[in-house]
Amino acid sequence: MATEILMAGPECLIENINGRLMVNLETAKILSAITQPVVVVVIVGPYRTGKSYLMYKLAGKNKGFSLGSTVQSHTKGIWMWCVPHPRNPDHTLVLLDTEGLGDVEKGDNQNDSWLFALAVLLSSTLIYNSVGTINQQAMDQLHYVTELTDCIRAKSSPGRHEVKDSADFVSFFPDFVWTLRDFSLDLQANGEPITPDEYLENSLKLKQGNDKKTKSFNAPRLCIRKFFPEKKCFIFDRPAQRKYLVHLEQLPEEDVDPEFREQVEEFCSYILSHSKVKTLSGGITVNGPRLETLVLTFVNTISSGDRPCMENAVLALAEIENSAAVQKAIAHYEQQMAEKLQLPTETLQELLDLHRASEKEAIDVFMTKSFKDVDQVFQNRLMEQLEAKLDDFCDQNMEASSDHCMTLLQDIFGPLYEDVKQGTFSKPGGFRLSIRKRQELKNKYYQAPRKGIQAEETLKKYLDSREGMDAALLQTDQSLTEKEKEIEVQWMKSESLEAANKISEEMQKKHEQLMQEKEKSFHEHMKQLAEKMEKERAQLLAEQERVLTLKFQEKERLLEQGFKKESLKLLKEMKAIQLRNSESFPMCSIL
Repeated sequence: MATEILMAGPECLIENINGRLMVNLETAKILSAITQPVVVVVIVGPYRTGKSYLMYKLAGKNKGFSLGSTVQSHTKGIWMWCVPHPRNPDHTLVLLDTEGLGDVEKGDNQNDSWLFALAVLLSSTLIYNSVGTINQQAMDQLHYVTELTDCIRAKSSPGRHEVKDSADFVSFFPDFVWTLRDFSLDLQANGEPITPDEYLENSLKLKQGNDKKTKSFNAPRLCIRKFFPEKKCFIFDRPAQRKYLVHLEQLPEEDVDPEFREQVEEFCSYILSHSKVKTLSGGITVNGPRLETLVLTFVNTISSGDRPCMENAVLALAEIENSAAVQKAIAHYEQQMAEKLQLPTETLQELLDLHRASEKEAIDVFMTKSFKDVDQVFQNRLMEQLEAKLDDFCDQNMEASSDHCMTLLQDIFGPLYEDVKQGTFSKPGGFRLSIRKRQELKNKYYQAPRKGIQAEETLKKYLDSREGMDAALLQTDQSLTEKEKEIEVQWMKSESLEAANKISEEMQKKHEQLMQEKEKSFHEHMKQLAEKMEKERAQLLAEQERVLTLKFQEKERLLEQGFKKESLKLLKEMKAIQLRNSESFPMCSIL
């Protein structure tokens, strides 16, 4: 996908006008052309902290996102830049740069909270960028993380086993990376050197106590630990002297601090290597069109005054994609039948065999492209349409066979009945002569290939339409006695009845074949559905196992650090998740 041609530079995806968030539809439309899975990296943080610089470095460019050069927040809304993934040609890297949080000119904390919530919902890796160290001021600036439960819902409604929304967040929340700019401390703890990751873990330690100040201290730390169990930290020296920082984008690489350049390179390498494809609950991989739908759904929900709900967004996405999956499956079926089917078929079974092979592929197309098909609504729709297609092909096959056979009969029998009209057989012995001739022509008709399934019925209709001519020829044949004529009449009736019985038997056989085929179709649908459900079950089990393992690890850390009450809360959440999901499938406890 030529993303570089589509996006020479970043464009505004979500506009923020007077505190109202709106999707820029022209920019969003760019996503609809990206069929590859997307890796979505979003950067958030206080304004004027150098977020945009890191983003255009991730894009592999020396400039791109607007940096600004004053104390004013420069990026408004959320800007997007889609580029080919430098490490994986099968993926597209989607970079989202958000406007600075805490802009004093804006003075709208709720608007910032929505921007932060969108960053969390849309990203597979969330980068939080701040200046200096992780102290209480830095934590206070990250108060948005404590408001996520007020801004986001995981489920549309609580299940039988009550689980707080926040307990489900881990299943679709991004990895969390904290980047610290202009970091000046020595990385040490108790006189020993520590890594940036260890520095972050130490900074997230809780304090004992139940007073208001302690709760305020613990709240953002506890939320980061619960919501983002997979965390990473990077520190950066000041890139250059302060007087050069306002023109950092134009600053030659050789004038940028070597240590800073090395830190940025390490950061970019990690993000590009470790950032995962954006996925939704249940292991649903997000591509460009799906990301576009999520953006529209979340922003429209926020604009309506409601909280974005991941479950509702996934169901809305499924509604669109499952409908498209039905159409793609039907289109595939029609293409296969158009390429392979030649009407009329010699037998009904020939048509049914082609149908079954094409239907199997069509169901596979649907299963591959569909997800969250609640109560198999869309699969049933596909089943109905495929059955209707089969019925239509059967009708076309019968019509093609009838038309072909009628043309063939006119070619074969036409001269015979023309002779009858001309009086060729109007002589003694003429009737039996015409009967022998007719039998010869019937044999010739039977030997003709690919007449199709209407051969007998069309023959009977054709001969019945000439019954009056045969009767007239019989009555005028002076070589036959009245008794012989009666015998011939009985013979003609018997022949007609035998043909009718044969046609009736064939119709019954066709009906049985169709019923058997529709039963086979049903079993094929159920077989592929069972296989898909087993795969989805395995994905859900793996996802639940991952979530519970991460929560279990956090529970153990809390217990080791003496926070028994918080540890028990987490344990309760884990058990509730297990109980709720056990209603859908069995799960081995890791507790």
